[in-house]
Amino acid sequence: MKRIAIFGSGSGTNAEQILKHFEESDLARVHLVLTNSKDAGIIKRARNYAVPVLIFTSEQLNNGYVLEKLRALKIDLVVLAGFLKRIPGNLIEAFPDRIVNIHPSLLPDYGGEGMYGMKVHQAVVENEEEESGITIHYVSEEYDEGEIIFQEAVEIDLEDSPKDVAYKVQELEHRHYPAVIEWVITEMEE
Repeated sequence: MKRIAIFGSGSGTNAEQILKHFEESDLARVHLVLTNSKDAGIIKRARNYAVPVLIFTSEQLNNGYVLEKLRALKIDLVVLAGFLKRIPGNLIEAFPDRIVNIHPSLLPDYGGEGMYGMKVHQAVVENEEEESGITIHYVSEEYDEGEIIFQEAVEIDLEDSPKDVAYKVQELEHRHYPAVIEWVITEMEE
């Protein structure tokens, strides 16, 4: 049984889909939810599933405190679900190809520092893109540049607002992220 930790900074809708997916799984369970925001919606969602929550500071993320907590719980896979901080090198080294992230565009388009959430959808609409989508990738030291695991596109209509694009993309996230995480875990076993 693999052990998952989820990092999030926001409302936690993707985290909830992951919590639900693995709640009764024979393959893996979520053992910890971590956040850098004491007001994040992800906290309540984790507690609804009786999963412990760790609220940490940027200093604790960078100085090894968070890494110690992950090691103490024998975490196998780290999943980012709306986490808005850069993952420090010590965590990437400790979990090589075992940190995954989801991004709300078809990388490499609309990726990089500062490109997240509605900022991405606004840029997609402003550039009159015909499609957008999701990218699930391994985390590297550079924002949104790790090896791509999975992508799925969705059509964008010219009259779509950034909120419309967000809705379409979030549907893809909820549908695919838990299944791709499951695939990553099965690949770890081999």
